[in-house]
Amino acid sequence: MRLSTLTVGGGLLAASLALLPVAQADPARQLAETLSVNGQSMPVERVRETPLEGFYEVTLESGETFYSNAEGSHFLVGDLYENAEHGLVNLTEQGRNAERSARLAAVSESERVIYRGTGESRAELVVFTDTTCPYCRQLHEEVPRLNEMGIEVHYLAFPRSGLGSPGGRQLQQVWCADNPTEAMSAAKREEALSGAADCDNPVEEQYHLGMQLGVQGTPAIVLPDGRLVPGYVPAERLAAMLGLSE
Repeated sequence: MRLSTLTVGGGLLAASLALLPVAQADPARQLAETLSVNGQSMPVERVRETPLEGFYEVTLESGETFYSNAEGSHFLVGDLYENAEHGLVNLTEQGRNAERSARLAAVSESERVIYRGTGESRAELVVFTDTTCPYCRQLHEEVPRLNEMGIEVHYLAFPRSGLGSPGGRQLQQVWCADNPTEAMSAAKREEALSGAADCDNPVEEQYHLGMQLGVQGTPAIVLPDGRLVPGYVPAERLAAMLGLSE
């Protein structure tokens, strides 16, 4: 403690002032607020600590990830691995998986086109799809078998040629249909859809979400733990990846 004597209105005021330690700034928060390149602020979405002392994982609003020291003066671009007892563990991919899982959990069922079986649900797959994609059509043929095994298929829209493409318009027609599951199946059979594409639909939002989550083509299958599996995979193999058997 120290005694500070202050003059107030001609009188003397004695006040005891505690000498408190100055709180250190949170390095992750400080990095998020100050990170810049060529004098331009970076659009930082999140900064997290890593097992490497003094280095932080930076995720931009675009979904890109890299590593930086606390001052933002040095960057590392690539995946971070742990040399664990049982082999290499991709810590960066684990983070991506967790992010995918959390982001997809926030998409309501009303914005998905869902195929369920009549029995007990044992697992759920989220699939970014395009009705004009041959491999998406091939995967769709596996949906009844997946449903038989208790695996739900939840479709999200990803027009691989862009929002203004014929596939983009057709996906909007699917989501605007009175029965989206029937419309999706008809589109996958290459049948023309006659419905409008001008309702309030989530196709654009889901397209951007897919890009942020690392989707580069269709079909893009996301397992419950957030792992991204690109391309067509047969039903039996998908069940094995989910740890399911007959």
